Amino acid sequence: MLPDRAFFYALADAAKAETLPRFRTGAYVTNKLEGGFDPVTEGDRAAESAIRARIEERFPEHGILGEEHDDIGLDRDHIWVIDPIDGTRAFISGVPMWGTLIGFQSGGKSTMGLIDQPFTGERYFADGKRSWYSGPDGERQIATRGCENLSDAILFTTSPHIFVGDEITRYQAVERQVRLFRYGTDCYAYALLASGHVDLVIESALKPYDVGALIPLIEQAGGIITTWDGGRPEGGGNIIAAGSKVLHDKAMAILNA
Repeated sequence: MLPDRAFFYALADAAKAETLPRFRTGAYVTNKLEGGFDPVTEGDRAAESAIRARIEERFPEHGILGEEHDDIGLDRDHIWVIDPIDGTRAFISGVPMWGTLIGFQSGGKSTMGLIDQPFTGERYFADGKRSWYSGPDGERQIATRGCENLSDAILFTTSPHIFVGDEITRYQAVERQVRLFRYGTDCYAYALLASGHVDLVIESALKPYDVGALIPLIEQAGGIITTWDGGRPEGGGNIIAAGSKVLHDKAMAILNA
């Protein structure tokens, strides 16, 4: 048995009950990275625990890959991929661009996914065939827009500081070609791409839980998401998402010049 939208929404509700009450309250933060700053809050851990508990009760035969707790059954046919708060830096800064990511894989491929933003009341869901938006202004199917020229494109990345070595040079070569670029929206950039508001997202060093929910959302909205070398993105790494294959190909040609 596979999950349905109602179950994804139930997982999001469980996470929301842990994250939203802690948002803009000065929630306790710890640093996971020695020699740097990789924050985690009590909301991250509590939200992932709430999601895991419901999955383990309903689908005990499924595996779980998450950011804050130990992985379970990664050799199983069906695996949940969880990032309880994607954009923790935004969360602890009071910026409403964070989200809860809940992805689902079958046979190693991401097939369903949800981005939930509790503060704005928006959800972006890929049901296995199509992508959907629901929020204060109703519910509708969403699709990427068919931008084909970099000179017409809007590009997002979380920050230019995420790129290391020659990655920044390669990224900036694309950035110089686009009409508009913006920074700082984490997973929300992918929601905007799936909804047809932006055209490109380019990032580096993502983990599997950073992209697991995003892959089906982009693909089922008509877009394309790969690694910088054109491979499948389930394992994370350097990621490029585009609203059209033509635009993806043009950006890739610059990234790999």
